[in-house]
Amino acid sequence: MRLKKLLGAVAVVLTLTVGATGCGSRGGTAESSSSANPSDSLVGISMPTQTSERWIADGANVEKSLKDLGYKTDLQFANDDIPTQVSQIENMLTKGAKALIIAAIDGTTLTDVLAKAKEQNVKVIAYDRLINGTPNVDYYTTFDNYTVGVQQATSLLTGLGLLDASGNKVEGKGPFNVELFAGSPDDNNANFFWTGAMDTLKPYMDAGTLKVPSGQTKFEQAAILRWQAPVAQKRMEDILTSAYSSGTKLDGVLSPYDGLSIGIISALTSTGGYSTGNLPVVTGQDAEKGSVKSIIAGEQYSTIFKDTRQLGAQAVKMVDAVLKGTEPETNDTKTYNNKVKVVPAFLLKSVIITKDNFQKELIDSGYYTEADVK
Repeated sequence: MRLKKLLGAVAVVLTLTVGATGCGSRGGTAESSSSANPSDSLVGISMPTQTSERWIADGANVEKSLKDLGYKTDLQFANDDIPTQVSQIENMLTKGAKALIIAAIDGTTLTDVLAKAKEQNVKVIAYDRLINGTPNVDYYTTFDNYTVGVQQATSLLTGLGLLDASGNKVEGKGPFNVELFAGSPDDNNANFFWTGAMDTLKPYMDAGTLKVPSGQTKFEQAAILRWQAPVAQKRMEDILTSAYSSGTKLDGVLSPYDGLSIGIISALTSTGGYSTGNLPVVTGQDAEKGSVKSIIAGEQYSTIFKDTRQLGAQAVKMVDAVLKGTEPETNDTKTYNNKVKVVPAFLLKSVIITKDNFQKELIDSGYYTEADVK
């Protein structure tokens, strides 16, 4: 009888123990679920700089969207200084961030701090710029950056008259003199832009329809560290002095970013003697207000519009999904290898903007007001 009572007691203890273990497990799930309660969840937003209006707008947009869902936010700008960005992300982790949205200054320098994020089970979304060399980046959202490069080159060819408005080749034109600029070598996107552009321009260069009088046709020669306008302006001035001093006409410039385009145009007007109305065809990217005004004024020819409202919305959707324990939507699981793994990505579409369509794409869509760009 005592044996039966003892066995019964053991059974009860085992039942309670298993039940407690089960509750502990469910408690873990509940904890994860409660961490997804927006009011309890801090999301760190790390942007590279405030020197570009684009990044200021991106940061504000992402922060507002997260707050609208009830999340707490910590938005920081690193002013293009890598140690500052690392320190800011460390501080976000110290504050208890549950997820990070990071637009990296240099996609190869965050390995250690993201290892700390992994230790704390913090999810990491790479924003527009891929983070390289680490397994601890979970998702990536950006535009189709190879296509952006194709679009930049296509707009250059259209501006020169080598393609018509429908994208068809126009025979019997040229040769044209062009110069090539690339983005920052520490920004993974710069390589995609360059590759897309050069794949598009190379047949014309091989045929002699496009010539590069400076001879600078390699990425390393064309790259502008940190996307700095003064550096682009100085390089353009040097090229004009060395390759165009004999009166050779420059017909077009492949520029991968509006900030660089402004510097390039400054060099063209100050050193090259060009003026509005006879400027070379100059491309760009990001549809920044200053460049849109320049396009309207007949200076810069084109830019690439990447609707950062969509980019921010996608990043916020990803964060919301991972914090609620679900799988974010992706549409590319093959392209973006960060040298450790292929990062699942969601790619958005971009649009070529010229004087002909800025009203429809930028004003009518509500991205800018008339007062913003006129």
